[in-house]
Amino acid sequence: MRIEDFKLEQWLNPRDASCDYNLGASCVKAFTFNEMLEFVGENPEEILKDIGEMSLHYGEFDGSDRVRKAIAGIYEKATPDKVLTVHGGSGANNMVITELTEAGDNVVAITPNYQQHYSIPKNLGIEVREHRLKPDNGFLPNIEELRKLVDKNTKIISLTNPNNPSGAYTREGLLREMVELAREVDAYILCDEIYRGLDEEYMPSIVDVYEKGISTSSMSKVYSMAGTRIGWIVTRNEKAYEQLFNRRSYDTVSCGVIDELLTSIALENNEKILERSRQIVRKNKAILDKWMETQPKLKYCADSYGSTVLMKYDYDIPTEKFCADVLDEKGVLLCHGECFEEPNTFRLGYGFDGEETLVTGLKLLGEFLESLDK
Repeated sequence: MRIEDFKLEQWLNPRDASCDYNLGASCVKAFTFNEMLEFVGENPEEILKDIGEMSLHYGEFDGSDRVRKAIAGIYEKATPDKVLTVHGGSGANNMVITELTEAGDNVVAITPNYQQHYSIPKNLGIEVREHRLKPDNGFLPNIEELRKLVDKNTKIISLTNPNNPSGAYTREGLLREMVELAREVDAYILCDEIYRGLDEEYMPSIVDVYEKGISTSSMSKVYSMAGTRIGWIVTRNEKAYEQLFNRRSYDTVSCGVIDELLTSIALENNEKILERSRQIVRKNKAILDKWMETQPKLKYCADSYGSTVLMKYDYDIPTEKFCADVLDEKGVLLCHGECFEEPNTFRLGYGFDGEETLVTGLKLLGEFLESLDK
């Protein structure tokens, strides 16, 4: 059965390379090959020499020992033997949902969210029950509303934390309340943690707080290495791991050996890489906050702990047209709110490029908004 159009990707992908100012992307500014290696204290020429002598046969079927150890090291309660590498965070989410759900199950999807979390189960014929986050609750889950949605047939409760698109952060206390709810019905919690790590303090993973928690993530967003296409699934649950290990043979087999090498090097320097990302988003968020003081018709939907914000606007114009007009008239790319089923909003990324891109892009966006008032 044909799956529904992926609104976000179909909006961004054709426009990403042609825009002048990309405020639509959610990655933190990408490394070059040399930049990353030099940043963590490696010699690029020596790494290239090592790569030149590597076999280009299949990699390890569950990920190399080195990369699985490095991934496990960014969690408090993960172990390398319960780590699977896959093709990106999207491959991780797809594998978990398609393997662990079956006829008669339901998925409780906390939305807005990356579209995989609700469109894939719908495409499989699985009942999807949405818990819609609201600005008046800081775009955080409401436990009592969630309680009304789960039952004995709930197989997965899914969320992204920090949230995509708003950046709202479900802290450990609220996460543990969700865990207690999931335990009551023996459900997995699938937590897409691709934006995790930008707070100054350690951000607990679902794997740290729940024995049936499943964390998915990748090198794309906070690690600034989307081009490696390395994602992962981490769990402490033996049954889920065994099922996903088998499923991996159907849609991954193994990941690229060079990509896993670069991922290992980066994650062995996890805190150093994350501190770079924090500095970029902290500086750029301050620029954005100052600009927001001049925009009375814009409002953040939530406090962001990621690299994006969701903006509510007070203009009488549909969100897709709003963002299309900004791009056509000013060359500034934003994500329109219908990508997340959020009317009169847009997602703005503030970590993708340097300060100059953000400052100029915001200036041009401000000019566009001013024209709407005339």
